[in-house]
Amino acid sequence: MPNCTAAQIDFPAFKRRKIQAQFSGGAITSDGGVLLLRTIDQQLQLTQRIAEQMHDPRDPERIRHPVVDLLRQRVYGLACGYEDLNDHDTLRNDIAFQTAVEKDQALGSRSTLCRFEQRADRGLMWRMHEELLAQFIASYKTPPKSLILDFDATDDPVHGEQQGRFFHGYYRNYCFLPLYVFCGNQCLVSYLRPSNIDGAKHSWAILALLVKRLRQVWPDVQIIFRGDSGFCRHRMLNWCERKGVRYIVGLAKNQRLKRLSQPWIEQARTQYEATQQKQRVFTDLHYKAGTWRCRRRVILKAEHMSQGSNPRYVVTNLAGEAQTLYEQVYCARGEMENRIKEQQLDLFADRTSCSLWWPNQFRLLLSTLAYTLIEALRRIALNHTELAQATCATIRLKLFKIGAVVIRNTRRIRLLLSSHYPFQSLFRSVCQRLCPD
Repeated sequence: MPNCTAAQIDFPAFKRRKIQAQFSGGAITSDGGVLLLRTIDQQLQLTQRIAEQMHDPRDPERIRHPVVDLLRQRVYGLACGYEDLNDHDTLRNDIAFQTAVEKDQALGSRSTLCRFEQRADRGLMWRMHEELLAQFIASYKTPPKSLILDFDATDDPVHGEQQGRFFHGYYRNYCFLPLYVFCGNQCLVSYLRPSNIDGAKHSWAILALLVKRLRQVWPDVQIIFRGDSGFCRHRMLNWCERKGVRYIVGLAKNQRLKRLSQPWIEQARTQYEATQQKQRVFTDLHYKAGTWRCRRRVILKAEHMSQGSNPRYVVTNLAGEAQTLYEQVYCARGEMENRIKEQQLDLFADRTSCSLWWPNQFRLLLSTLAYTLIEALRRIALNHTELAQATCATIRLKLFKIGAVVIRNTRRIRLLLSSHYPFQSLFRSVCQRLCPD
């Protein structure tokens, strides 16, 4: 006969009392806050709209897990910290997750979820990005005067024989090279690319598509393209100038730039030697690279510190004082790198371990959907609270990871949250903002 008794775990005794544990508590969840994800998702209709764009080749008479349920299960799982399909073999029986997905039975198994991911194709990726952009547009109640589109690439290390993985000399490993586009804290594009390409490849086409769509909705909006020196390409700058798009982009050092900037570099060095404190001198240069069709404004930051001289250059067609543009506009792009870290580290965008290409692109976008839900929660319900600037990992820890007893019957579903949960007032405030009625 099988042994149905749960294995007992013994801990060191306390005041002559035995300390024992078993995984036999029944309907208890460690993710009592997952219903916040369901609530914000209902407001945005994010997973519902994307599920409507997904083709399902299965026999309708035999479907137990509709596409929308599988999508929600996967996205909510990522938001709550479950990155692997293996996690869902047990998570599928969690009543809190079942309630969030709006099911009264076990959710999809890892095999079902795996088959779900394998159906991804190019058309679905295009439609998912269209919905991300639609969500961004809907987040504005009034037309914005100005939008800054941040472009950046990052490495996504891989450890198998995935399609499209190559060795990258700069990152010194086999990886993908996804391209991200953010506007503020909102992600507009998460585009998986092989790593044997120029880091700016396809960015021009993506910028053109974004500008076209945004100007359809807001004809008078000023659009600013911002990126590091990896995106300084003369054809892109030419296109921006023709289309009335502003830009502020890093510019790599070269000998001509160093000769032009030598007086200010010497000035910073002299000031440092006199004060022994880091010095920065800002000025404008007018520079034309060999591939450029005209001279352009280049901002120089001539910096000198204990490690020596560190000049930096930015090319821009924005009006304004050089130091202000550099420090307050260009350097602000560093916030985008924090948003990428949230997706890579907190929401597992780098779990691209499928052997085929499109399922890996789909996984990258699933992470982006989880980020979109948490970012909307942060923007709508956490504004002016202690978590207004919190990362996804902090929001997960403080709002989603709540121990609760779940009671479900034919009349109601009750979550008895931990009496000693330390953020009860914050949780109530979030619920009131999401459900004002």
